Amino acid sequence: MRKISSVLFTSLDGVVESPDKWHLPYFNDEMGRVVGSLMAASGTMLLGRVTYQEFAAYWPTSDDEGAEHMNTVPKIVVSATLEKAEWGNATIIATDVADRLTKLKRQPGTDLSITGSPTLARSLLRAGVLDELHLLVHPVVVGAGKRLFEPDGGQQQLELTRSEVFSTGVVYLTYRPA
Repeated sequence: MRKISSVLFTSLDGVVESPDKWHLPYFNDEMGRVVGSLMAASGTMLLGRVTYQEFAAYWPTSDDEGAEHMNTVPKIVVSATLEKAEWGNATIIATDVADRLTKLKRQPGTDLSITGSPTLARSLLRAGVLDELHLLVHPVVVGAGKRLFEPDGGQQQLELTRSEVFSTGVVYLTYRPA
């Protein structure tokens, strides 16, 4: 059975919004190795609308490492408002998201990975569809911004399955639903 995992950069105070503004000083070979291995293990990228549009504006003209993967990997965009997904090999899912992804997980193929898209990750975790949550916790307090978990989001039990501390102070944590 395929699995769905989510990879998020987060600050100590739980902010996941705009990591490009605070995470780059902490990126090193250790983090690159983890991010690269997670990308390689996923054959399909799962994205929310906002992240899809941000990536679609950047990656097609990028020559950064990983650009070829980002531009060619199949993508599923979860959005009730996006009408066209013109970048990459993309399909839009607008309704019955949890049910459709559960059925997709049962089909043969490679794993699916959510990059960014904290709203999508949070909703799939609540729906019991997310199998792994990979957090790269940065030693910085951002102060304001969108957080992965909201105060009124209810309790969610998780089990820590892996932890690693990088030389920059970033802590890599992997959880699965308990």
